[in-house]
Amino acid sequence: MRKSQFILASASPRRRDLLRRQGYCFEIIPSDVDESQFGTDDVSSEELTKILALAKAKDVAAKFPNALVIGSDTVVDLDGEIIGKPDDADHAEEITRKLFSQPHKVITGLALVCVEKDIEIVEADTTIVYPRQLTETQIADHITNGQWEGKAGAYGIQETGDEFVERIDGSFTNVMGLPMELTNRLLEQLGIMPDK
Repeated sequence: MRKSQFILASASPRRRDLLRRQGYCFEIIPSDVDESQFGTDDVSSEELTKILALAKAKDVAAKFPNALVIGSDTVVDLDGEIIGKPDDADHAEEITRKLFSQPHKVITGLALVCVEKDIEIVEADTTIVYPRQLTETQIADHITNGQWEGKAGAYGIQETGDEFVERIDGSFTNVMGLPMELTNRLLEQLGIMPDK
């Protein structure tokens, strides 16, 4: 059996799948960080994702000091307004109408922490999404099918893809919740390579 290379401090099935598809071997131990405790007033969207990613990584790393822990946080930024996960269907519809009227940014903060080795790396990646104009039917179907649940910006590019998005500028996997180009680069710096 392969040895675990790191701990992913996230319960996100999309992040898990991206890392597994890449060939990494890891454990999943979600952090207990309460994201609502972090104010958004005085920080940029990018800074917020980095603060939250680091808080999540540190939370789990404190319990497993000899392990490398990856924390991550994704937000959607529309003209400086941070759009998080929708609370309910009405909120999801409001977000969808707002976001699919103009380009927006998807920003993911990534933190790699190992207490014993004194490792603390924090970076962020930004992708610009150019959406399509959605019809009333498309919006209604999107809300009804529930694919907005648990997703920043109330959509998942891997599910809605070409129907919702005209083009992107940047990492596709970033919009899914984990920029694999950046993740691979940072892990490689620490000597961690996926099994191809």
